[in-house]
Amino acid sequence: MNKERGGKEAETTEVLIVGCGPVGATLAALLGRYGINTLVIDKAPDILLMPRAIALDNEALRVLQMAGLSEDSFARIPIPQVQMHSPVMGRFATANTRGSLDGHPKLVTFYQPELEQALAGRLAALPSVTVRRCLELVTLRDEGDVVSVVVSDDAGRQEEIRARYLIGADGASSLVRSLIGQDFQGTTYGEDWLIVDARQRAEQAIDHVEFICDPRRSVPHMPAPGGRERWEFMLRRGESREQMEHPDKVAELMAPWISSSDLQIERTAVYRFHARCCERFSKGRVFLVGDAAHITPPFVGQGLVAGLRDVANLGWKLAWVLRGQAQPQILDSYDQERRPHAVSMINLARFMGHLVMTRHAVSAFMVHGLMRLSRLLPPLRRHLEELRIKPANRFRQGLFCAGQGLKHLLPGSQLGQGWVRSGGEVRLSDDVLGERLLLVGFNTNPQAGLSAALRSRWQAAGGGFLQVGVQNQSPETTELLEDLAQSLSAPASAALAVVRPDRFILCSGPAGCAAELLQQTLGLLGK
Repeated sequence: MNKERGGKEAETTEVLIVGCGPVGATLAALLGRYGINTLVIDKAPDILLMPRAIALDNEALRVLQMAGLSEDSFARIPIPQVQMHSPVMGRFATANTRGSLDGHPKLVTFYQPELEQALAGRLAALPSVTVRRCLELVTLRDEGDVVSVVVSDDAGRQEEIRARYLIGADGASSLVRSLIGQDFQGTTYGEDWLIVDARQRAEQAIDHVEFICDPRRSVPHMPAPGGRERWEFMLRRGESREQMEHPDKVAELMAPWISSSDLQIERTAVYRFHARCCERFSKGRVFLVGDAAHITPPFVGQGLVAGLRDVANLGWKLAWVLRGQAQPQILDSYDQERRPHAVSMINLARFMGHLVMTRHAVSAFMVHGLMRLSRLLPPLRRHLEELRIKPANRFRQGLFCAGQGLKHLLPGSQLGQGWVRSGGEVRLSDDVLGERLLLVGFNTNPQAGLSAALRSRWQAAGGGFLQVGVQNQSPETTELLEDLAQSLSAPASAALAVVRPDRFILCSGPAGCAAELLQQTLGLLGK
């Protein structure tokens, strides 16, 4: 071990995560489930007991499920609709978020401190994860086979930490991003907004999200658990932070809904909404996740969601490399797979912001009028109301067999989740798939025709076998799931698919090609 300046041995770990917000903590939980020695540092002494992020979609809830959080680990409010209102047009557009997808509500609001407390409890239960607070990153140096960092505690004492890989989860002002030369480039979408979080409403005043699209001042308004509500007021030109955060101004802004004296104001803060993205999400042994890599305006509720997608993608790849089950080259696919989708979400958020939050009365009248008229055309109405405008989380290139496979099990797309019966117990399928790389047989035994040598190579690379079908269809050597509603995209005929631990399909093909699929996967892993 190297010595630090004070003569002590430098602390070593496999993965060092800088930042213990929801994104960094979720990554640590995923790595902990994979058994990877992980150290998380954060300069804050404790969880910040203030709401910040407020929305999660079904994809984000699925990642949190993979990280080990149960359905009741933190409170949430399912949101059935997102409504857009105009002072002239009335309600001119609606997005339907009712129901569930992949085992979770399509859209919920939540209270961020509760989520962070649930994640902290999860990390405390993982023996391979350590959290150290009141530590701030000072410098980092990528030495080729290890990353060496200097950190400082709140008394100014410095020490060295050495890690195989370093992850910057340190937010929009990321020092990690700056130290590796990946500062945000180019122009941005910048808007100033006053955020008002309040609580103690006797009865829930609103069960949906509403956007008041008034060119004089746009206002999103939504409920949150615990009798909470949030308003976001767009600043007009010439309005200052000090003016907007004054209690009298806050009371004036809230007056159309409720007297501010009837609520407890938890937080008022002026934020600038940005749309930024790095040119690359990694450099050498250093990776960026969440707001350290990309910043998304909040108009489609995808800021925290995008960060959770990042860590689901990166976590298992780090684990496979560190356990010797894949070559380090697979880590290049993190940037290939995640950055294009993050950019697409940023562009959608910018588009929605300009579309419904315009400052000009004539533009607002035309745009909102066209959107209202579009509801008369069923195909266009379905496209907007059923959120088909949202970019699918599907890869263009990366760690999968592009241009091959079955259409209903398309490589680069995500396997659905649903309720299954396993061993007599009904569970969500991801809880059964676990932290494994799987060859899944749909209505066929995935091990049929495989040589003992190839099965051994597959298992050494972290691979397992699973059959989806009906009872008594599988031999005892293969685990069987009953897909109770065919939610796993199981075809009527027999088929095979290699499913990654983040539930994306790596390759697929008809029954009988198991050996070919395993050889393709092992080749991509470098094994």
